[in-house]
Amino acid sequence: MTERRLLPALVLICATALTATACSDPTASSGTPDAASDSKVDPTAELDGVRLTMWTAQNTVNAPKQVIDAFEKATGARVDTQAIPDLYEQNVPTKLASGDKPDLMFWQPSISTLPFIQPQQNLLTLDKEPWVDKLGDTEKKLGVIKGKRYAAIVTSPAMLGVYYNKDVFKKAGIADDQLPKSYDELLALGHQIKDRTDAAPFYEAGGDKWPLQWQMQVQLTDLPATWWTDLNRNKEKWTDPVVVKAVTKYKDKLLGAGLAQKNYKTGTFTGSADALWNGDAGMVLNVTSFQSQLQAKHSTAELDKKLGWFPISNSSATGMYSPDQTNGVVAFKTGDTKRQNAARQFLDFWLETDYPAYIKAMKIPSVQPGVPSPDGLPQTSQAQIKALPTANGVFQAKAIVAPDTHLYLADMIYGKKSPQQVAQAIQDQFAQVAKAQSAPGF
Repeated sequence: MTERRLLPALVLICATALTATACSDPTASSGTPDAASDSKVDPTAELDGVRLTMWTAQNTVNAPKQVIDAFEKATGARVDTQAIPDLYEQNVPTKLASGDKPDLMFWQPSISTLPFIQPQQNLLTLDKEPWVDKLGDTEKKLGVIKGKRYAAIVTSPAMLGVYYNKDVFKKAGIADDQLPKSYDELLALGHQIKDRTDAAPFYEAGGDKWPLQWQMQVQLTDLPATWWTDLNRNKEKWTDPVVVKAVTKYKDKLLGAGLAQKNYKTGTFTGSADALWNGDAGMVLNVTSFQSQLQAKHSTAELDKKLGWFPISNSSATGMYSPDQTNGVVAFKTGDTKRQNAARQFLDFWLETDYPAYIKAMKIPSVQPGVPSPDGLPQTSQAQIKALPTANGVFQAKAIVAPDTHLYLADMIYGKKSPQQVAQAIQDQFAQVAKAQSAPGF
């Protein structure tokens, strides 16, 4: 999934439709009973006559199909999926504000997005479920707000790293042991591709905008955890010189140095996959949805022959993880104890009884170290699995608000904003949403 954000619309929702509930302290309890989450459930217990509703995004409506079919067969329950029209992150809070509520829902399990659906007011806590302790270390960090778990983690977060064309690297004289170990080395490698091949070193998607954020994100990985804590308390700002420097380096040292394709202002996400596959671009910095696009067109053998992947951070060869809405599933407080327990039973069935079959059918990595990932995954996917345990979180996983950085970076590449103005716009939006959420310090 992409990281397209909709914060201005969500702020409007907070200011109007949800008023005293959705824009109050996101950790404040409504007092709705949550006793169902304290009782144990049998994943395969009979549920004849029970009907659950699950909300999904339009492009993920088929993601839970395998587990739903298996659950219905095992229990007699019925799980109906309902695709919420795009844009998902905007329309879900609007529907919740109108009083509509599902039993289950895909939702991004990050501290910047989970609060928009008011977890303590709306969601069952899942701390005592049997699958919690089986999650990998990175996955355990997701779905938790103020020490309480509100989301089941069913898929691994997307990995951000560099996809590269092996033939382009060979033409540029780049061996496997010469992969970069810092962002500066990555730019140097870009110059090597530019000087020795006809390919563009990087493909940038200014037309779709959302991928523009990644080059900036990579450069912020050396910031200490205390900086993010202080940012979330309004003691640090996005206008910090380190942020301005990252934006400036992207503008001057990558785009300004000719390290992107000529049409980077209008480039697209789908165009980036085609350019990399055809060798018109040497590298694409993007998340796992990029690989999903490639896997839809090419076999594992073809991918292994043509493409590689490596992790990168500002000063190390470390990957980055990026949560998205396919990673987490939440269960709502509906006031119907039978349905609430059935929703928890569905999640337990998903992550306990059915999990090996689910990841095999989906051909995706496992979120549980005790359950091996399926055979036949591309080498790029295997490299991402290896990099995940030590990966840095993108700012969506660290900041209480994830600003629309890509929109402001797009303004920059279109000549409408300077790097300093980009940083200021990010800060203004961050503070606006944090204040609307009644975050402490704002």
